Amino acid sequence: MTSPATQPRRLAEPPAPVVCGMVALLLGLGVAVFLDFLRKQVAFAVSQPSDWGHTLIIPAVGAYLVWLRRDELLIEPFRPFWPALAMLLVGVGWYALCVIGPKPLFHHNLQAAGITLALFGAVWTILGTRAMRVLWFPLLYVCVFSQTLSERMLSKVTFLLQDLAALGAYGLLLVMGLDADRSGNTITVISEGVSHPLNIAEACSGMRMVVAFAALGTFLAYTQMRGLVQRTLMVLSAIPVAVAVNILRIVTLGVLSLADANFAAGEFHHFVGLVWMLPGLLLFLGVQWIISNLMVDDPGGPRAV
Repeated sequence: MTSPATQPRRLAEPPAPVVCGMVALLLGLGVAVFLDFLRKQVAFAVSQPSDWGHTLIIPAVGAYLVWLRRDELLIEPFRPFWPALAMLLVGVGWYALCVIGPKPLFHHNLQAAGITLALFGAVWTILGTRAMRVLWFPLLYVCVFSQTLSERMLSKVTFLLQDLAALGAYGLLLVMGLDADRSGNTITVISEGVSHPLNIAEACSGMRMVVAFAALGTFLAYTQMRGLVQRTLMVLSAIPVAVAVNILRIVTLGVLSLADANFAAGEFHHFVGLVWMLPGLLLFLGVQWIISNLMVDDPGGPRAV
């Protein structure tokens, strides 16, 4: 039996008020340091609600994911892990370089990478390694899905989705008995000898809808699904669901353009996209029900929460 003199020394655990104060202080400093990025992100979401409006609610979803595991998080006192301070400093430094450094680095998503490193470093430093084992997924979820992705990042997939949307909408219009013609990504609906062209631009590819549904699918996979197979299928199902909803949106615009060509452009164009989000959500929940009930994993397997 070791004597008290020979027992290893244990670092004192900071009291809860101190931890809360440190978190509040770092939160305030973070908002001040990254204010320009946050302002731009909110502007993107407000100006393009049908594309990036979901980014405004992602932080609340991340907080809910933390709340689900609050008992596991608070079962022991937090123990700071000071070496993680290096990650915080690297993140702030990278963000500063992207703001005041070479022009190619002045990029919204590169700045977001710096904020991600800083956030992980701050949480790891203050709350410690044990807490990070609980918090890493909610933090990563918020960092990935609460930012607007640039056209450069989306372009490679956008063109493929653009072709799928045009082909699917064209086929559905024919099934509905409408006279339509397709040339590339332009669909022409013909009614009473009058042509009504509908251009499927890059913004109509549905790529942003894929990102929004991917965020929803990841949330459902984490909170509702069992096993790796179910969770993987839930996340991947975001792609076909988003493509299907986008095709229905384009067909809706094509039919409405027969009454008034202005329905296919302007604010109404974005409004139709928002309207179709609710049926898309219901369709996605239906896919989640099918995966949960038709693919039953080992009932003894671990759940996400």
